[in-house]
Amino acid sequence: MEEKGNDTLRKILDVAQEEFLEKGFSGASLRAIVKDAGVTTGAFYGYFKSKEDLFDSLVAEHANHIKEIYDRILAQFVKMPLEQQKSSMDDYAFTGLKEMFDYIWDHKIPFRLIFKSATGTRYENFLQEIAQKDMDSTEDFYNLLESQGTQVEHIDPLIEQIVITGTFSAFFTLILRDIPKAEAERGLSQMFRFYRGGWNSLMHFAD
Repeated sequence: MEEKGNDTLRKILDVAQEEFLEKGFSGASLRAIVKDAGVTTGAFYGYFKSKEDLFDSLVAEHANHIKEIYDRILAQFVKMPLEQQKSSMDDYAFTGLKEMFDYIWDHKIPFRLIFKSATGTRYENFLQEIAQKDMDSTEDFYNLLESQGTQVEHIDPLIEQIVITGTFSAFFTLILRDIPKAEAERGLSQMFRFYRGGWNSLMHFAD
């Protein structure tokens, strides 16, 4: 009986995934999902409370994992003395990006759902939430540098938002393209060096 229940759940999730990818969350039909999965509406509600709950079950674990990677790498970074932070910032930043890269690469479909189909869900601002984490941590680092007597060039908040959001948008776009992994990894390395060069210049790490 449990195996049959698992098969039913898997069928609902598989059908829903295709429906959401094709039509987006707002355009997806719960009635069509139930019909194509070959289950009754009552059976569906035995697993999920709503269409939102169904979408959440497909992406929540993966969205949370990416945020956890960012928070864990940042927590390790901020524990270090300032001079060590300055000398190892690029290594920590790339380590975090590469870990996120590998996870997203292995779970492309949930992230395609987040970036292509999440309008109308709590995930539609996922990119902005990640970018905000980076803006907050950048501001904290600026403040730490200045408290220790290092002068930094403050970037206009609007420009900072555009640059950081654009960086993460490019990052996710690169991974979700249908290209060989080795090509995407080369692109990640080049993109990282391009953006880090600009930030290091503003923070006067490249005088």
